[in-house]
Amino acid sequence: MSESFDAELTLGDVRRALARPRPGLDAHLKMAPEPRPGWGPDFSLPPDCREGGVLILLYPRADRLHFVLTRRTETVRSHKGQISLPGGKREEGESLVETALRETCEELGVPPDGTEVIGRLSALYTPPSNYCIHPFVAHRPVTTTFHPDPIEVAEVLEVPLTTLLDPAIRKVELWSAPRFDSPRRVPFFNVNGQVVWGATAMILSELVTLLENERGE
Repeated sequence: MSESFDAELTLGDVRRALARPRPGLDAHLKMAPEPRPGWGPDFSLPPDCREGGVLILLYPRADRLHFVLTRRTETVRSHKGQISLPGGKREEGESLVETALRETCEELGVPPDGTEVIGRLSALYTPPSNYCIHPFVAHRPVTTTFHPDPIEVAEVLEVPLTTLLDPAIRKVELWSAPRFDSPRRVPFFNVNGQVVWGATAMILSELVTLLENERGE
């Protein structure tokens, strides 16, 4: 186990990491299912994509910096049962950061008051849904109590942020599914036995890359 993983991450570490240039596509591709058609060095976000905001919410618990993930219920419209960041579709008249904060409040009962947005990550395009996901990183200075919406959230996962720096949680498998022409190489994070893959893993991959770069200097 490396020293960089042993040492707990602080809010200062995160702020400095977020001040660095964002690696964007290079970091996303580390955790992207393969093949991912249409992605390359000249890739750009489509101008007609639907927009949404998601939140990586940081907070202290037991003197460690944590973030929250949710397991979606089997009754939601899309991504049933998957692990995700709180967030959703932008509503008319609101900014993307307002979307992320509102959706976090609706899904987990965390009010925007007392939440400091400390940075943003690169937008991520998901071709099947034509969505442009805009991730934000925020912090609450006190231990947070969650009140999940039972319609949307089946389980709340509270994860120490340092866990993301542990190389042992990064896995790769070949998955078969009716929508795949052939078995597909899928990287994922194994977080406390939960599979975090797809857009959520790709977003977290950029944060991991920034934190690793900060720790490496």
